[in-house]
Amino acid sequence: MEQRERSRLGLGVLLVLVGALFLLAQFIPGLQNFLNMQFIWPLIVVGVGLFLFIFGVLIGTPGMAVPAAIVGGIGGILYLQNLTGNWESWAYAWTLIPGFVGIGVLLTGLLGERTRSNLESASWLIIISLVLFFIFGSFFGSIGLLGQYWPVLLILLGFILLLRAFFRPRA
Repeated sequence: MEQRERSRLGLGVLLVLVGALFLLAQFIPGLQNFLNMQFIWPLIVVGVGLFLFIFGVLIGTPGMAVPAAIVGGIGGILYLQNLTGNWESWAYAWTLIPGFVGIGVLLTGLLGERTRSNLESASWLIIISLVLFFIFGSFFGSIGLLGQYWPVLLILLGFILLLRAFFRPRA
């Protein structure tokens, strides 16, 4: 199937599904309450991420998983912040965005595009993102998991990077 035809197919399927959801909301009162925009607007952002991922799979472009993971991940952060009212968590939540890139790269690798290279790159992005998340979260006092010992994560990450630099096979 040609790329353009797959694009149309993917977009058509998505429009049918979204239209069906909103049509059902017209007839099912409980679904109208579920679609209350005051509470679930961040799920629209997650849905856009899901759309990008499905669209990329349908048109045969595994690389679409990267923007899909970024958009979906940011939507997830917004959803949690909307539920809890903890908007101040953006002071450290932004550090998860490289991890979302890592998840997208991981999905791209699992979908068959430069699998080994992508899996290695993805794991590093996710690890670095989580380390930064815990450091910034501890620094700003919201996570408190590491307390005053958050610099230990920086030291460990530095040692790992140094060891990789010294023991990486030369091409």
